[in-house]
Amino acid sequence: MKKETVNDNPLLCDIETGMCGPADESTDTTAKSTIRSTKKSVKVIYYTDPICSSCWGIEPQLRKLKLEYGDAIEIEYRMGGLLPDWSYNSGGIGKPSDVATHWDEVSVHYDMPIDGDLWLEDPLDSSYPPSIAFKAAQMQDNEKAILFLREIREMVFLQKKNIAKWEHMEAAAKKVGLNIEQFKTDFNGKAKSLFEEDLKLGRELGVRGFPTTFFLDDAGNKEIVYGSRPYAFYEMAILKLNPNATKGEYNKNWETLFSKYATLTAKEFSELSGTPRDESEKQLNELVVKGDLEKHTTKNGSIWIRKNNSI
Repeated sequence: MKKETVNDNPLLCDIETGMCGPADESTDTTAKSTIRSTKKSVKVIYYTDPICSSCWGIEPQLRKLKLEYGDAIEIEYRMGGLLPDWSYNSGGIGKPSDVATHWDEVSVHYDMPIDGDLWLEDPLDSSYPPSIAFKAAQMQDNEKAILFLREIREMVFLQKKNIAKWEHMEAAAKKVGLNIEQFKTDFNGKAKSLFEEDLKLGRELGVRGFPTTFFLDDAGNKEIVYGSRPYAFYEMAILKLNPNATKGEYNKNWETLFSKYATLTAKEFSELSGTPRDESEKQLNELVVKGDLEKHTTKNGSIWIRKNNSI
């Protein structure tokens, strides 16, 4: 018999549910009339956090969803505030070093590179600063904000960088082309209140763990996908709300995929290209040998990077 456990620890991710955060069955699944789809047929409200390992785990599904249903959906990124501070002790995790082993296990489960040694070498005190930084990026440019979020995730999961430190947030903002002076002003100003608005809406919607993904249509109908799920779950949610949504075709060769996404893991490349997982890594490594890609390796997997001007 499976032992039932209660998870009230924000950093403990349940591998079965694919959810990071406290377990709670009281999530409000009733449609909220305050949320409506706007331009496209289905609005997606994606509650996440920069250090949410299960959210890193669904990057392959989200990237594919954008390629296939980008014309039908509008994704709105909201920050959930996974780690306010360390003023708790539950679920076997009470200090940063406890997260290290957990992240290593999650990395294997999701087949996405995550180096838990961050929590031994330079742990974060809170995920609030990078969350506020994301809101500051959003104030400038939504597309650049999504690139910024990806950048800081690669920093924290693969490069073991404490993304609560300004130097790393600033470096990520520079890399994606944000105006740094404005970014800093907004980070120290309005971005905090925007983050607080995300937290407030999350409470209203009953968000208790991450990722939580809401799919809504203009009539207020709602589908919810909790945690990390296979691609079909997200596709089904769209088609329930809009049965006429057409799956877009896209070129699955490596040049096209790396022109759309500058970095890909083997799991992402497999998901997007339709290449079997074992073959995807082999193909990516061959492209490194040819000089088309660069490879960054961690103790729990690798990521492949498009070389400048190679495509």
